[in-house]
Amino acid sequence: MVAWPLGGPIGISGRTSGGGYRWKCALGGHISTDNRERTLGYSQATMAATGSDDSPRIKSTASGTTGASGTNDTSGTTGTVATSQVLASDIGASILRRGGSAADAAIAIAAALTVCEPTTNGLGGDCFALVWEPRVRGEGEAGDEAGDEAGTLGATRRGRLHGLNASGRSPAALTPGVLATALAQQHVADRSGGGQRSRYPTRGWLPVTVPGQIDGWVQLHRRFGKLPFAECLASAISLARDGYEVAPQTAELWDRSASVFGADETWGAAWREVFAPARGAGSIAEGRAPRAGESIRLPALARTLESIAATNGESFYRGEIARAIAAHAAATSGLLTEDDLAGHASEWVAPIGAPYRGHRLWEIPPNGQGIAALVALGVLERIAPRDATGGAAMDPARLHRMIEAIKLGFLVAHTHVADAAEMARRGATPESLLAPAALDRLAARFDATRAQDFLAGTPKPGGTVQFCTADSTGLMVSFIQSNYAGFGSGVVIPGWGIAMQNRGACFTLKPGHPNEVGPRKRPYHTIIPGFLTRINADGTDSPATAMGVMGGFMQPQGHVQVVSHMLDHMMSPQAALDMPRWQWMESMTIRVEPQLPAPAVEGLRALGHHVDIAAKADVAFGRGQIIAVSEDRNSYTGGSDFRADGCVRTA
Repeated sequence: MVAWPLGGPIGISGRTSGGGYRWKCALGGHISTDNRERTLGYSQATMAATGSDDSPRIKSTASGTTGASGTNDTSGTTGTVATSQVLASDIGASILRRGGSAADAAIAIAAALTVCEPTTNGLGGDCFALVWEPRVRGEGEAGDEAGDEAGTLGATRRGRLHGLNASGRSPAALTPGVLATALAQQHVADRSGGGQRSRYPTRGWLPVTVPGQIDGWVQLHRRFGKLPFAECLASAISLARDGYEVAPQTAELWDRSASVFGADETWGAAWREVFAPARGAGSIAEGRAPRAGESIRLPALARTLESIAATNGESFYRGEIARAIAAHAAATSGLLTEDDLAGHASEWVAPIGAPYRGHRLWEIPPNGQGIAALVALGVLERIAPRDATGGAAMDPARLHRMIEAIKLGFLVAHTHVADAAEMARRGATPESLLAPAALDRLAARFDATRAQDFLAGTPKPGGTVQFCTADSTGLMVSFIQSNYAGFGSGVVIPGWGIAMQNRGACFTLKPGHPNEVGPRKRPYHTIIPGFLTRINADGTDSPATAMGVMGGFMQPQGHVQVVSHMLDHMMSPQAALDMPRWQWMESMTIRVEPQLPAPAVEGLRALGHHVDIAAKADVAFGRGQIIAVSEDRNSYTGGSDFRADGCVRTA
């Protein structure tokens, strides 16, 4: 077991041979921006399969060699966190050491990430969570009956899995007619190729939906928190008020954002005031993003977080912050009102799952796109026997099966996923879409000899943070939050620094589609936490991993790839995250990381795939975090994606 001491803040310790910054980690190692070395200072361990039956086992420690990250898995027994920022990992581990639950740690991390990684999430966004609640010792069998509690997969002798949907709805005043008038006034074209397609504006108030994230934190804390809610937010407030040094990949994303959000003629001034402030000669000039290693303070975010902490989130929906949001909307032609904010309610929902290789992958039900991953795994179960281990992981025939399966998953998602009430009204329930007969029909369309289009649509982009936490009681959380496209809509609330999400851009303009824009609707949502359970001999489920791969349309694709690496090839969490990735872009086009072996690329091209090789492995291919629990539930093993700035920490 590795126990990391809680160190001080990170800082630059020099440049690497590849030209990137080398960052000192609180864990005693370093991370470099060029990704050529990312040594975190812990020793390698031996990986061994366990169990006497034929079902695959997720290996709990690292193999004798390291992958692209140069990092082995991190193991511990008293609690573990895996995040995309070292500072956030420090904060989460500190919460666990102080007696906080995995939910407390998740809230503290979520708040910290809005400050130290505002490029991919913010206070004006949405969130989702999957929470494994272990069975309390001595709990009677009567309390273990399936379906005895709303928002769970049903209890088992080993515990329950809960789902939290904290996504917001569109304003009550947003109707197709109102949108059409606004689009006509803005001269937004809606034609591509030979006919119409759905395209929604991404800037300004039109794509803004009610931010559900803050209420999501509150609901998670009410159900599973131990420490005071304000204590969970204290470290994030300090970061925002006192400042922090910006991590390398975050700085790169911030710089890209400055040229988009900071340069916007309508909204850029307010964005620059908060996220690129002028600070005098020799420091950051107005409009320039902070560079790696530069310190930045975000006092407006500190003020907002202090108000949220003092009121348990009430001020955001029914208090001073809500009034400020509504007033700014009214003054700048927005539709969002105080009533819209006050009407928000997060929901505990029953997760949906699909079996794969003796395990079950669980996702949040629609309006999320997690069902795309479940459909893909269902198709793979039908078209391929269990894959061999070793070099076969990059076999072009295997990659072809996975790519075609994910296209079919997106075909289902793009056809049906929408606000849950609208889907139910049309009879398109998750149960019907995942029914064996439905999956059989999809699998029958697969052709092992050639790539196909399937008319599956074009996946949606986005930017996100995802992380996992686990505590000594067995509580495990997979959590995800986002403003959708980087900083979101470009709208920033004056005095509060809240970057409003543009999640409404995921609505379609196609008349009659279940995801057509409308009042008080939840749009198709890209962000999806994941959770794997083991299917036991008696048919019950026990926890295996909290997991996720953040990043727009890459998320279900990342889930499928990482799950397959762990279950088909018995890789450890870190090894699975280190593997080269591919992503389906649209039609017959896929994009692959440059580390994908040349024979695999040529094999895919021979099957008809249009293969684009990316310049580097980066955030565009998703950034994953995983915490696996041992079968005896006595230890955790974590992995953190080298495509991000983070790491795994143990309590």
